[in-house]
Amino acid sequence: MPPTSLSVKSRRVAVIGAGAAGLVAARELRREGHSVVVFERGSEVGGRWVYTPRVETDPLGLDPNRPIVHTSLYSSLRTNLPREVMGFTDFPFVARPGENRAPRMYPGHREVLMYLKDFAREFGIEEMVRFEREVVKVEMLEKGKWKVRSKKTSSFTNENNDSIDIINKSEAEFDDEIYDAVVVCNGRHTEPCIAEIPVKLFLFRICYPEAARVFRALGNTSKNSLFNT
Repeated sequence: MPPTSLSVKSRRVAVIGAGAAGLVAARELRREGHSVVVFERGSEVGGRWVYTPRVETDPLGLDPNRPIVHTSLYSSLRTNLPREVMGFTDFPFVARPGENRAPRMYPGHREVLMYLKDFAREFGIEEMVRFEREVVKVEMLEKGKWKVRSKKTSSFTNENNDSIDIINKSEAEFDDEIYDAVVVCNGRHTEPCIAEIPVKLFLFRICYPEAARVFRALGNTSKNSLFNT
């Protein structure tokens, strides 16, 4: 939508995350005359659509000091929605010419990432982004101000020579800044959601003529059903 004609007092606003939500939030805030800083812990825009084949050494996410590989994609992923309904109103997700661009209606993750980069480039959003900065704490202060604490992240290069972020929570140099408002667009696919299911561990031995092998099985504590809820 076009900028409003009403007089709006300019505020200093922090946007956390440069994925789809963060990019459009930053654009609209700047259109309203605000001073915007976008914190992105990766080295490029795109959020969840930035792919890497690497996985974490702790897939359950139990170690709080583990290096975090920020991705939630698999290599063959394609959208389950047609591109026509995924784009922003004033910047349609249409097929674009260029090397490695996909014209199909249900594109792969790379095409979605390229669309978001096209959007950021078209509206000059990247100039507002602080790449490789992870926000670790947001604290409300007096008079409606907000303190945002961030730290530098490190990165590695994936198979496509793209730089992907690794977050090491134990090594950090923090910076504190004051903002009038904070917009949180950091997604929800970094920390695994592990269900707590009460189980018992059973050990039993199956003997074969050539060897004896030990197997482990998980069973529910209920006597009536193995998968009782």
